[in-house]
Amino acid sequence: MTPELMFSLSGMVALVGWLSLAAGILLRNDLLRDTVAGMAIPLALSTAYAVLILVFWWTAEGGFDSLANVQKLFTWPWVALAGWIHYLAFDLAIGAILARKVMAAGLSRLFLIPILPLTFLFGPIGFLLGQTVLLSRKEA
Repeated sequence: MTPELMFSLSGMVALVGWLSLAAGILLRNDLLRDTVAGMAIPLALSTAYAVLILVFWWTAEGGFDSLANVQKLFTWPWVALAGWIHYLAFDLAIGAILARKVMAAGLSRLFLIPILPLTFLFGPIGFLLGQTVLLSRKEA
């Protein structure tokens, strides 16, 4: 398997996760929202990440001690792929957690319309917006 093929496959798996999350929200189906999108698919992606790190981390140049070394580290295709899968797994897991919390708080599912795409595309911004919505609900 090449890094490019694994990149494509991991993207498809993540897309299934996001579609499962959307379906779980629309259908109010906890199994799709929490188990499939919130647990099973992030676990599968996390497993792929762990394998990539265990196999390729030790041979990659660079590290986390400086920005230059981080840049060098992510020039290695297998390590860059691991980083990408890290994003896919965590963004989906965070999206599922936010969806569960918004719905458990009794908020309209419409709040998730900006939160989830932002979480998918720009993880920390979606997380920030989701937490802001949830905290504002507690203060009201």
